[in-house]
Amino acid sequence: MHAIIKTAKGEMKVEFYEKDAPKTVANFVKLAKDGYYNGLTFHRVLPDFVIQGGCPNSKAGAKGMPGTGGPGYSIDCETSGENQYHDKGVLSMAHAGKNTGGSQFFVCHSRNNTSHLDGVHTCFGKVTEGVDLVDDIRQDDGIESITIID
Repeated sequence: MHAIIKTAKGEMKVEFYEKDAPKTVANFVKLAKDGYYNGLTFHRVLPDFVIQGGCPNSKAGAKGMPGTGGPGYSIDCETSGENQYHDKGVLSMAHAGKNTGGSQFFVCHSRNNTSHLDGVHTCFGKVTEGVDLVDDIRQDDGIESITIID
């Protein structure tokens, strides 16, 4: 299964780690198919670290502080599978502590500053095309849509 994350800067094609993080992938796919991510932004961009999106409070007109919202439920971390290494282009779930993720995710800029995330945050996919866009994304750049390709 794949996804296309469409932004104003271009498209990133993602391949999911379905075997390693099946519940996390299923959650992300459901939210994407429901249009949850459409119109949200990458509200947190830290050069040579990550771009983070998926907070409903990052949408224009939202009342909460970006980075503090979620879908109204939490999912468990899945960090014991293979492919749990935060390399360039890897998608991983953001959370405020173990088993508190929901909708916020991040994409890694590189491996330089991300090894401490291994085994803590669930890696659930990787950008396979358009990975250079990760470096082009700036804070508050929008997520136009995420399309799931079965």
